[in-house]
Amino acid sequence: MGFAAGLVLLVILFAYTFWPEKVTVTQRVNSRLDFLLERRDMVYSNLRDLNFEHKAGKYPAEDFAAQRDMLEAEAAAIVSEIDVLERV
Repeated sequence: MGFAAGLVLLVILFAYTFWPEKVTVTQRVNSRLDFLLERRDMVYSNLRDLNFEHKAGKYPAEDFAAQRDMLEAEAAAIVSEIDVLERV
């Protein structure tokens, strides 16, 4: 009898947990602008981290300059695309 009660309870809990909801929650669809803003923040964060690690002595000057130039070029491209999208 205890096994049957446990099995029924298991089925009820399984159904409660995984039964599809009738009201679906709609998520906001990220636009290209949202993606670019998030990417810009990430690139700026990477630039801050790179600068900190260079000051801490983890990067030689040549590597630091190359990484910084690459990240700054990426940031400039992202910011210019954000400006274009915000004008529209």
